[in-house]
Amino acid sequence: MTGAMALSPSVAVRRADERFATRLSWLDSRHSFSFSRHYDPGNTHHGLLLVNNDDVVLPGTGFETHPHQDMEIVTWVLRGSLVHQDSTGHAGVIYPGLAQRMSAGTGILHSEKNDAWRVSGAEPHADPVRFVQMWVLPDEPDVDPGYEQLEISAELLLGGLVPVASGMDRHDGEAAIRIRNRYATLHAARLPPGDEVTLPDAPFLHLYVPVGAVMLEGTGELAVGDAARITAAGGQRVVATEPAEILVWEMHATFGDG
Repeated sequence: MTGAMALSPSVAVRRADERFATRLSWLDSRHSFSFSRHYDPGNTHHGLLLVNNDDVVLPGTGFETHPHQDMEIVTWVLRGSLVHQDSTGHAGVIYPGLAQRMSAGTGILHSEKNDAWRVSGAEPHADPVRFVQMWVLPDEPDVDPGYEQLEISAELLLGGLVPVASGMDRHDGEAAIRIRNRYATLHAARLPPGDEVTLPDAPFLHLYVPVGAVMLEGTGELAVGDAARITAAGGQRVVATEPAEILVWEMHATFGDG
C-alpha cells in the first residue's frame, strides 16, 4: 500500500453498461474491476478497492464452497436473502440492512447460496437475491480468519452516510463491522428523492449507485449500476433524484500501479 501524494483531482464516471459481465444459467454478475477471466491491466482497482461485483443469483443456486486468502470481503444485500457458510463454523442468512464482513486471512472456505428455506424450514421461494460484494486487502497478511455481521437498518433510517465497515480509528464504536484495513471505510445511505449527503474528504472515493438515481455535484446524473471514481476531489454533494441507495468507499491509501 502507498499513501496518496501528488494526486491530480479527477472524477471518472463508469457507466453500468461499461462493466464486465459474467452470465451463467444461475448468475448475472457485473464487475466494476478486472475479475476472474475478465482482465484489463488499466482497470484493476481504485484506491484500495479491488472488487465491486453486483450479483443476481437465482433461487436454489449459488456459489459452491470455494477458497479465499488474505482478503477483507464485505457483502451488502439489496434484495432477497443470501445464506453464508464457512469453514470456521460461521453460518447465517444475510438480508438488506445486515452488514457482513468475512476476513479470509490465512485461508477460509465458504459458500453463498440463495436457499434460505433450507436454514429456516420455510417453503422454497422463487425470488432471486441481489447483492454487492466488495474486496479490499488487509493491512497485514496471514491473520486469523474471521466473520462479523450486524443489523444496521435503524441507523440507515436516520439518514446520512452510515459507516458499514471500517478499519479507521475514528469509527471505533460507530461502524457496524470492523475490517482489517486502517485506511478504508465503506459508507451506505438510503435516500428519498431530494435528500442529499456530502461525500467524505479523502484522496480516493468510490461512489456506486446500486438503486435509483442521484446527481453528483459537478459531474451530473448517476443511474443504477453507475459509479464515480474520485481522486483528490472529495466533499461533493450527492442528491437523490428518485429513491436511491448508494455505497461509498472512503480510502486514504492506494496500491502501486498494477
